[in-house]
Amino acid sequence: MAVTRADLHAHTTASDGVDSPAAVARLTAEAGLAAVAITDHDTMAGVEEAVREGKRLGLLVLPGIELSASEDGIDIHVLGYGMDAGDPLWRERLLRQGSARTRRNERMVEQLQALGIDMTLEEAVEAARAAGAAPASLGRPHLASVLVAKGAAASIRDAFDRYLGEGAPGYAALPRIAPEEAIEWILEAGGVPVLAHPGLYGRDDIVKRLAGGGRLAGIETSHPSHDERQEQRYAAIAARFGLIQTGGSDYHGRRGEELRHSEIGARTADAAPLLERLAAQR
Repeated sequence: MAVTRADLHAHTTASDGVDSPAAVARLTAEAGLAAVAITDHDTMAGVEEAVREGKRLGLLVLPGIELSASEDGIDIHVLGYGMDAGDPLWRERLLRQGSARTRRNERMVEQLQALGIDMTLEEAVEAARAAGAAPASLGRPHLASVLVAKGAAASIRDAFDRYLGEGAPGYAALPRIAPEEAIEWILEAGGVPVLAHPGLYGRDDIVKRLAGGGRLAGIETSHPSHDERQEQRYAAIAARFGLIQTGGSDYHGRRGEELRHSEIGARTADAAPLLERLAAQR
């Protein structure tokens, strides 16, 4: 199968997705796509399983990640593709990211308890296990599941709106590296760094600075959160600085009737420029 259309942004139970890595590969094949990138938050734990299933299906699975960074209190995410998962320094850095996420989860539970909500971190861990996720991948969606189960929220979206979204009383910022540092981590692990969903940040000055810094390889111009005008604006920025353009669904799956972002294949990109860039770095 010649690689053409690909979903270059998908999550699995290795982080905060609902479907296993193998299931995401199967969904991609069923959508008629040629490739998918597994881009879980701050981990590559789901890549190997997805690659195995992809080989069985004749589907190209790209190893990826979505690294968490921040600037001025704003979450900035950098997608990485093709990193060497066995690189010792890369593995150490990802462990550091995981430790920061654990501290954040503990703080959010404490804040929810202070609001009078009777819940524990152990209950959130069990919610993650019930969803097929490893405890190390515990995140806000799992906390939200506990809030819904206890009747403190009507739905996952309601839990985020009332308690867990940025600015909400249960929210805690994750101690994060700067976006430039995330880019360097990916490069030093042999990967290709791409700025994720720039339209979510509301800071095009940051987008332009990173795009013109000489280290970023691409911009995710096609994303469910972007309208047509935003896609055109970020495509123009990418063209101005000679960056590749990528796109993806940011698939997380369904929790009950709720779908986070969009279905696999709802947003895609031509994978050829990314594959060419990866080949040039080898």
